[in-house]
Amino acid sequence: MHFIKKLNFCFCFSILFLVNNINAQQKAKQTIYEKYIAVPDSLNKKRFKSVSIGTGVLWGGSLFFLNEIWYKQYPKDKFHLFNDNGEWQHVDKVGHTYSAYLGSKLFTTFFLWTGLNEKRSVLYGAGGGFAYQGIIEILDGYSKKWGFSMGDIAANGLGCGLYAGQQLLWHDQRIHFKYSTHRQKYPEAMLLTRANQLYGISTPERIFKDYNAQTYWLSANLKSFMPKSNLPPWLNIAVGYGAQNMYGGYQNIWTDDFTGQAFDRTDIARYRQFYIAPDIDFSKIKWRSKFMRDFCKMINLKAPLPSIEFNTLGKVKMHAIHF
Repeated sequence: MHFIKKLNFCFCFSILFLVNNINAQQKAKQTIYEKYIAVPDSLNKKRFKSVSIGTGVLWGGSLFFLNEIWYKQYPKDKFHLFNDNGEWQHVDKVGHTYSAYLGSKLFTTFFLWTGLNEKRSVLYGAGGGFAYQGIIEILDGYSKKWGFSMGDIAANGLGCGLYAGQQLLWHDQRIHFKYSTHRQKYPEAMLLTRANQLYGISTPERIFKDYNAQTYWLSANLKSFMPKSNLPPWLNIAVGYGAQNMYGGYQNIWTDDFTGQAFDRTDIARYRQFYIAPDIDFSKIKWRSKFMRDFCKMINLKAPLPSIEFNTLGKVKMHAIHF
């Protein structure tokens, strides 16, 4: 917070004014935190009502929004199942698990904010995360191009269970599910064109859609599992998963969306990547700010640190910075 110091003719009056102003703003800051951010000791019915209504609006709005900007441009069909369990080297399934985990965490945070007890908040939050992901599957089920994927539903359930199980068992996330990505560089114009068609052109599109650029991490807090050790409480060890050279769901054969030209790039080997890296649990750092403590409990990012890669090509690589 920044304070504006004004010059006054009387030095003593200036000091008195400044001290009173600082005290008043600190009290106001504390009041705002306690009134709008801090978790109450008991159920706040107004907050609970706001979260319940907001959750319903979010689900309904998401259903409408996704249908308008994405599914509406593709032909519809009767509700049907679709088996896509072998696509994209399973990176998409891990992505579903991560999204469900994150959704459960966010929804639980909302319910805890209302003053609801932990057990109910976790159950409502995990249920909300699963239901939110289910919206996408329902829309897929009515799309002729896709379908309702039982594999996606299973991945969603795994993500919700990973969050809820830890919270109910340990009252903490000893193993965080994290995500990192980067802007992927494609070596050939043909491959770049294919990536643009698959994953989009803009940076936001690439962040969420480019499977070749994504890494998903399970980051375990060492001190939580070894409480008597002298390890720092924020130190984690993370294992990651990703894949490379994916220009189609199952293989690198495709037809250009605009020219209709067929391409066969099976000469480019698709492979899986497994990583191990140190990590930081920012929620375990003793922040002076209450806001930072709460913020880091909700948003816990993978720290950009060195990693070792083991891939299915039989190679081992060192990465100076992996994010």
